[in-house]
Amino acid sequence: MSRFSRVLPWLALSLCSFPLLAVDEAKKEIVIGTTVGDFADMVTESIKPQLEALGYRVKLVEFTDYVMPNLALAEGSLDVNCFQHKPYLDTFSQSRGLTLSPITQVPTGPMGLYAGKADSLEQVKQGSTVAIPNDPTNQARALLMLEDMGWITLKKDIDPLKASEFDVADNPKGIKLIMLEAAQLPRSRQDVDFSVINGNYAASSGIPFSEGLFLERSYDFINWVVVRSEDKDKAFVQDVIEAYNSEAFKDYASKRFEGYKYPESWHE
Repeated sequence: MSRFSRVLPWLALSLCSFPLLAVDEAKKEIVIGTTVGDFADMVTESIKPQLEALGYRVKLVEFTDYVMPNLALAEGSLDVNCFQHKPYLDTFSQSRGLTLSPITQVPTGPMGLYAGKADSLEQVKQGSTVAIPNDPTNQARALLMLEDMGWITLKKDIDPLKASEFDVADNPKGIKLIMLEAAQLPRSRQDVDFSVINGNYAASSGIPFSEGLFLERSYDFINWVVVRSEDKDKAFVQDVIEAYNSEAFKDYASKRFEGYKYPESWHE
């Protein structure tokens, strides 16, 4: 028996004792989570076709709240989500210990004050009821807008992005703030004098921004596409970024979502 033939059985046994190395396969499916309405429409009408043209399968998951999309992303049932502005992302991630990263902005409908029992700003009176979102960052956003309108004044030494009802320094009209989940605000209009409604929920409820008695002016609350921080440099994430910044998407969004606030990079 040759030396080579004696070595072969030992070599085969040795190779079998090592685990096989896993092979990374190219990303085939991208699961995107959004809230119901405009952000979901952006995916189905423009982003999904672009990504599918690159060879991906794209699955859309729609949510009716602002909590589950981040939890689902963090635990891996989503690859991407799109529904939130950065102050909300930062606050939520810190409170839940999540490592999520914003990757690109998206067109965002402005928060607005809409008619309820009262149908004009002039009808505000002592003790008028105003429904606002109950989540901390959107509550702060609503309070900033009410201050911009001159209905309330916030304390001077606070972080305006973290303002709560306890930070109202002056309320000359005795406005009664009614805290509701953001998704419930469109349905609350018949029960209050005015309702402050997030842009995406106004759009999904068929309420045109032109009906807003007052629309926010701040650009601090443009929404972001978000991924797990560990994924932010992966090829599929770069493809998602390019889709949301493509000329095709910009052209589509400018026609489909008139009156929205557009990403800062689009104005450069």
